[in-house]
Amino acid sequence: MYTTKTVMVPRQDGELPVHRWIPTQPPRAGVVIVQEIFGVSTYIRQRAADLAREGYVVDVPDLYFRLADPVVADDDPELLARGMELMADTPWEQATGDLLAAASHLKSDLPSLAATDRLACVGFCYGGGLAYAAAATAEAEGSSPIDALVSYYGSALPTLLDLHVRVPSLHHFGTADQFIPMDQVERIRAHVEADGARFRLYEGADHAFDNSLPAFHHADASREAWEETVTFLHSMLDPAEEDSR
Repeated sequence: MYTTKTVMVPRQDGELPVHRWIPTQPPRAGVVIVQEIFGVSTYIRQRAADLAREGYVVDVPDLYFRLADPVVADDDPELLARGMELMADTPWEQATGDLLAAASHLKSDLPSLAATDRLACVGFCYGGGLAYAAAATAEAEGSSPIDALVSYYGSALPTLLDLHVRVPSLHHFGTADQFIPMDQVERIRAHVEADGARFRLYEGADHAFDNSLPAFHHADASREAWEETVTFLHSMLDPAEEDSR
């Protein structure tokens, strides 16, 4: 199981709330989950709990904390429009900076919590693109807290192909993505695979296929991608798994 708390990370214009899940067993390593456009939603919290049950300290920064209403309710009839509005009201560079601040904070906390300070980012949709941009930015600056990356259908990736991520990474996309056309998906694939990334396609899955809401969910793709994600994280972050290879 796990316990939860909120950690406050100082930023220039306030304190960034970071929701933390701490496994009751000795933690393997750390993971930062990066939200979709809907904020720190029920689904994002579910995925954080899932990874805590796998043995990770999981931090979820609230990237919309400066906004008056930072989470879109699951039953909001204007779910997509509201999410797009929140994303538009959050400057990209600000969100990237907040993510890196949260990752650095968890990295500094891990030696007192886990057997290793290794850390991965797992981003979904909006968060998949943010995680990619943050990892690339930090790598270029030579001081990245991110040791591995998982990006689910990163929505901004078509605009980020001038950036490079060379830490181990895994990308998930569906073949029926109505938000990112397949020709763009294939360009993303070629770009990230050239940098050594793993890339997985899921037949018949649309954008946001891992989201548990019925409007988005694709059960087979979600299950297969999550199993792949957990295996990847264990392999890249857990010293015991590394020693056994």
